Amino acid sequence: MTRELKRIGLLERRIYYLVFLFFLASGFCGLLYQIIWLRLAFAAFGIITPVLSVVISVFMLGLALGSWAAGRYVKTIAKRTGWSAIAIYALMEFLIGVGGLSVPKIFEIGQSLLLPAGDFDSFFYLMLSAVILGTSILPWCIFMGATIPLMMAFIKEFDQTNTKGFSYLYLANVIGAMCGTIATAGFLIEWFGLHNTLAIAACFNFSLAAASLLLYFWYSKSRFRKAAKNTLTGIASSGSLPRIKSKLFISILFATGFTSMAMEVAWTRAFTQVLLTTIYSFAAILAAYLFATWMGSWFYRKQIADRAKVKDIPHLMIYLAYFSFLPIMASDPRLIVIGHRSQAVLVLGSILPFCATLGYLTSKLIDDLSQGDPNIAGRVYAVNTIGCILGPLFSGYLFLPILGVRLCLILLAIPFIGYFIYYFRNIWSRSFGYAISASIIIIALLVVSARFFLSYEDSVFYEYAVVRRDYVATVISYGEGMNKRLLVNGIGMTVLCPITKCMAHVPLSIRDKKPESALIICLGMGTTFRSAASWGIKTIAVELVPSVRDTLDFYFPDAKEVLKKRNVQIIVDDGRRFLRRTSEKFDIITIDPPPPVEASGSALLYSEDFYKILKTRLKEGGILAQWFPRGEDVSMRAVAKAIHAEFPYVRVFRSVEGWGLHFFASMQPFNMPAVQDFVKRLPQPAASDLLEWDTDKNPEGLYQALIQREISIERILASANITSITDDRPFNEYFLMRRVKKNLISLYQTFRAILLYDNGESH
Repeated sequence: MTRELKRIGLLERRIYYLVFLFFLASGFCGLLYQIIWLRLAFAAFGIITPVLSVVISVFMLGLALGSWAAGRYVKTIAKRTGWSAIAIYALMEFLIGVGGLSVPKIFEIGQSLLLPAGDFDSFFYLMLSAVILGTSILPWCIFMGATIPLMMAFIKEFDQTNTKGFSYLYLANVIGAMCGTIATAGFLIEWFGLHNTLAIAACFNFSLAAASLLLYFWYSKSRFRKAAKNTLTGIASSGSLPRIKSKLFISILFATGFTSMAMEVAWTRAFTQVLLTTIYSFAAILAAYLFATWMGSWFYRKQIADRAKVKDIPHLMIYLAYFSFLPIMASDPRLIVIGHRSQAVLVLGSILPFCATLGYLTSKLIDDLSQGDPNIAGRVYAVNTIGCILGPLFSGYLFLPILGVRLCLILLAIPFIGYFIYYFRNIWSRSFGYAISASIIIIALLVVSARFFLSYEDSVFYEYAVVRRDYVATVISYGEGMNKRLLVNGIGMTVLCPITKCMAHVPLSIRDKKPESALIICLGMGTTFRSAASWGIKTIAVELVPSVRDTLDFYFPDAKEVLKKRNVQIIVDDGRRFLRRTSEKFDIITIDPPPPVEASGSALLYSEDFYKILKTRLKEGGILAQWFPRGEDVSMRAVAKAIHAEFPYVRVFRSVEGWGLHFFASMQPFNMPAVQDFVKRLPQPAASDLLEWDTDKNPEGLYQALIQREISIERILASANITSITDDRPFNEYFLMRRVKKNLISLYQTFRAILLYDNGESH
């Protein structure tokens, strides 16, 4: 009998190991899907904040619904079918894999349905896009949310004594999610592309489904199941929540879900100036968040063997109140004196204590409430997830636009201070000194964060600054004269210079026939838009950020007069989506994507797929004017290849200031006009506009300086192994592995040169 019990104990441990691995892989796939589905949604529906909000909210809503439904009905399904919960779990993993492969196709159908829906900020478009996005991803997210209660039910089948099943699965899931974030952003998309990476994740899900079925068949026929103390009839208890402190604990779960996700949105905006706008910046924040949550959950699991060591709720509230202020301090722009990389490490490190405490607290609360019951665990985890749904919406659409990042983060710290006040008597009764010192520290942190520390949004850092905030970004206009600048989330966008004027005047002068219309994608300061309008033609600018549109009069005193013209218009929309839904064709289309070249989402304005859409909106003989600023050589060649893949006729010129490239492309042959023809084709207002900042020069000299700097497109594309940018392979955005490879090769060559030198010297 003793030998049989030992054997059962060994098998039980092995099943626990398998369950942990299953959830590790499941968490890996879940974050992978979220990252790629979000990117595909941007490509299909536009890089606009409503799309981001809908995808994240629907993802979390699906998790909440799945968690609640699986916890509530797993016992009923198990009784009626005679299945083990692990068999139902296998079905969920299979369906998740199907969803991973299906969502891209559903998005393609959805985007075609949305084209006639009007402007992206119209109520009809927002409503319809939410419905289409929701129905595209919600079912698969529900299946994801069902996995934790189902696996908790399976654990109860073979180990009725387990009361900490949630924290065990939560730990595995968070570790997998962190690995999925790092792998997806770090190398999977760069190596395999978006769709192939989805296929890899789907294979993982199908493998999990197959492995779970094998475990089910073995378990259902094994002597181990017969010897187990629990059966299908004991999967769930009554499902009623414990009355003692349950309402308080549930409110804490909702508050932590709300504040953590709201803070993540605020951190992303607050840290942009330090971490920049690349894919890896957001991935670093998410990975740090998940890593710290993992460590907090792991630390809790380590302490549950000794109840005396487990931290109580009042102390955890104190820690959260402390740690919520750290990101405010770490992101202060004045800390740039320690170095950019050092501050980047500092801001990422500042969120670790807070997230670790959240991981500890979430695991503890749900374990204490559920006691291993999947029904209760599913319900309370759904409450936490609902908080995660609402947090980003309130943060992005209300707190950040009204309060700014610093006050938003202070506001989100208030709930933890409130819970500390609630528990103050409890803490006081244990230790008077600790309660007083904690109060003093929290008050000091609150006052210092509000009065002393600053964010990049504070106008004290800028001269003659105007700060505007909306649901997309914080936009800062500052400076005077030719030193005016435009910052979006702390990142410099453009300056007043002749280059941006050439983006309009040169392509408009290429055709013999007088141009009638121009489309400017990405407004910036509005120089190109204003220059095109000086030709007296229909001029439309498409800008993603509403506050950028509102800055035009800061840079140009005549902005109101320009906008009063009957044929001049600024539209707030995603440029790519605008091209899809308009039926109008233009003589020129100019594009100046926001810097840097590696900026997140920028590939959607540099890809072959984008140019394929764009060329359908050019008139016969129409010209694409694509600006490429400073960037790595391989990205420039990738952009050149993407343009040339869709446009047979391409001319490339270095700018009049000697940096950056103008790409002019058309579906029909074209010649650059002679200097005399260029001057003749310029209307008088356009000629005056061209020389506005170069009064000591003439149009002939500026144009001559440009055309003398032509670079042959054949020369640019002559290098072997040039990778083109596509929607599926955003080559310019994902650069980590190739730069690592480049650095390793450089390091190897350096060591090799040293060794060869030493050998030569010894001879």
